[in-house]
Amino acid sequence: MDQPKIEAIKSYAQTIMESDQSGHGMDHINRVVRLSSEIAETESCDHFIVTAVAYLHDTVDDKLVANPKQAYQQLKEFLQKIDVSTIQIEQIIHIITNLSFSQELTGTAEKLTIEGKIVQDADRLDAMGAIGITRTIYYGGHKGNKIYDPNIKPRALESKAEYREESTVINHFYEKILLLNERLNTDYAKEKGKKRQKFLEGFLQEFLEEWH
Repeated sequence: MDQPKIEAIKSYAQTIMESDQSGHGMDHINRVVRLSSEIAETESCDHFIVTAVAYLHDTVDDKLVANPKQAYQQLKEFLQKIDVSTIQIEQIIHIITNLSFSQELTGTAEKLTIEGKIVQDADRLDAMGAIGITRTIYYGGHKGNKIYDPNIKPRALESKAEYREESTVINHFYEKILLLNERLNTDYAKEKGKKRQKFLEGFLQEFLEEWH
């Protein structure tokens, strides 16, 4: 793996994500990189692509950046500047574009390579378990969402626009987070996901018991 390029990519991500207050900052990025590396050791894959995508996957996210189109252009120019090959840039951009839950939800995501599946698993694992619970509550507070309202029922989301509409923090667990475990790709992630899913289910049961 080309370490100087990876260090440059890490610095690029840091510049964009260091002031994030939505739960997608560098602590999240670094965990996704670590989890991606763990999963990659169990699969035949391009470790450079995996690591690059793990660092960059949120730098163009439309819920985090003001102008996603401009962010994609800046990312391409940066990768060209550090001499990442055209083929590698295409691979990185393709994965990032098709990685998200909302893309999968609407059926618009194109098939991911093994590198994409690895980072997708790592990103989803970080949305589960104790860390995932903390991030979901943190993001809900960041957006000004209610914690819970028993009169607002969880939705079966069918579109990205609907997914972007605000709901309660607890509903978000039912609308997305609880669904991630069944959408993991690799055997390693599926095994790791079992514990996190169980913890998440226990938390929600306890929360509802205490609330009522």
